Amino acid sequence: MSIVAQPRLPILPLPTVQGHRWPARMYPGDLSQCSRVRADLRADLAEMLDLPDDLTETIVLCASEAFANAAEHSRSGEDGGRVLRALYAPTPWTLRLVVVDDGARESKPEVPRQRTDREWEEAERGRGLFLIETLSSAWGTYPVVPFPFCADLGTAVWTQFTLAEAIR
Repeated sequence: MSIVAQPRLPILPLPTVQGHRWPARMYPGDLSQCSRVRADLRADLAEMLDLPDDLTETIVLCASEAFANAAEHSRSGEDGGRVLRALYAPTPWTLRLVVVDDGARESKPEVPRQRTDREWEEAERGRGLFLIETLSSAWGTYPVVPFPFCADLGTAVWTQFTLAEAIR
């Protein structure tokens, strides 16, 4: 029996996924809801065929961090506050996760860039958006309503994952 290398098949888009939108999910803005957010997202991602476990866990980690930031740093964490999670596939190759808070209590979400190496080593907080930036293909924020007088009505943190690289 001879061993012959199999030709590498091209990665095809996932046509059953493109344009798919999972139902948006709303959660109370309480950190105790993180486990529910993770479980629901795992269930939604299980609908996709051949999504590697490590990519699923990466997406779940990013969702957990975005949810925690919303609950911790926005009005979502106040009494009656909420956090919305949306998930969709804008192209056959990408998956986008969006977490929307109830509005600013503090400043716009951003990665702390002015830290020294020692400050990063000693910091007990502030790594969530850095993890999202590192683990996703792209990420960003936008106001829920794009008018200056509505700036405090909510912020969406989105993070995108490239499926083609993960499925190879």
